[in-house]
Amino acid sequence: MLTVERILAAATFLKGRVIRTPVEASRRLSEVAGVPVWLKLESLQITGSFKVRGAFVRMTELSGDERRRGVVTCSAGNHGKGIAYVSRLLSIPARIYVPKTVDEAKYQGMLAMGADVVRTDCPGYDETEALARQEARNVGRPFLSAFDDESIMAGNGGSLAVEVLEDVPAARTFVLPVGGGGLSAGFAFYARERIPDARIVGCQHELSPALKLSLERGEAVLSLPPIETAAAGIEGGMGALPFEVLRTRTDRVALLSEEEIFEAVRWMLDEHQYLVEPSAAVTVAACLTGKAGRLDSPTVVVLSGRNVSLGTLRRILC
Repeated sequence: MLTVERILAAATFLKGRVIRTPVEASRRLSEVAGVPVWLKLESLQITGSFKVRGAFVRMTELSGDERRRGVVTCSAGNHGKGIAYVSRLLSIPARIYVPKTVDEAKYQGMLAMGADVVRTDCPGYDETEALARQEARNVGRPFLSAFDDESIMAGNGGSLAVEVLEDVPAARTFVLPVGGGGLSAGFAFYARERIPDARIVGCQHELSPALKLSLERGEAVLSLPPIETAAAGIEGGMGALPFEVLRTRTDRVALLSEEEIFEAVRWMLDEHQYLVEPSAAVTVAACLTGKAGRLDSPTVVVLSGRNVSLGTLRRILC
């Protein structure tokens, strides 16, 4: 089960293995919101995103036999980079399945770290994951989920929340990106345990609103049709385990369009001189558009990654 103790253990384990990314005040977002707003710059993490946290925690739990056989996983890009990074450090064979639409920078990053990367013919994440799970069964390797795993949740979102609450103790509102739910669920669980009145805002692509649909239906929407988007990290269904956490800890879901997300990427470059990928910029877009709702308490906005190809960036900036 996901517990505070499990999250604190993950945070302790990760010290010295990943970067404790900085929190930076945003004067402009504070003016827009009318309350102090900080940016958690997880985009400055080792592999360019938060995903390396969960990869470290989960892969060190593998048995000796599992390490020898290696692992199979599926990724829109950032989880794959995290797995590739850790697998190289620990000498664990890793096969990573990615959609054909994977961002080129993420794809090349996985290859550069020596991972066995299978670029499928699938346009979206959910179909790619089904293929990867079947392959894991066929070859007898463990499948490592990018989000539907309590160790991943503890490492990705939980350890992130530990740092944020220590660095910004006044914060009461947290604006989080939501894809499969590994970051948002781990973060929301720890934040609510430590601050019962913490407000959690989940941010998604309007064409792939898995969390919103799950809340409406009362059960996790595990898969959705693929969409054309540069924000592939927030495309597709969500995990059953993350939803069980988020169903009682989500105060608002903000749905953003592709252009609103692109505008937030441009805004971050112009106002803060930081490059963030579209999946990460969704949180900034929620604040700039007002879709995050009224922010009436000190707020932390999580920026989850920076991995974006030059071709995609040119499209965003033109």
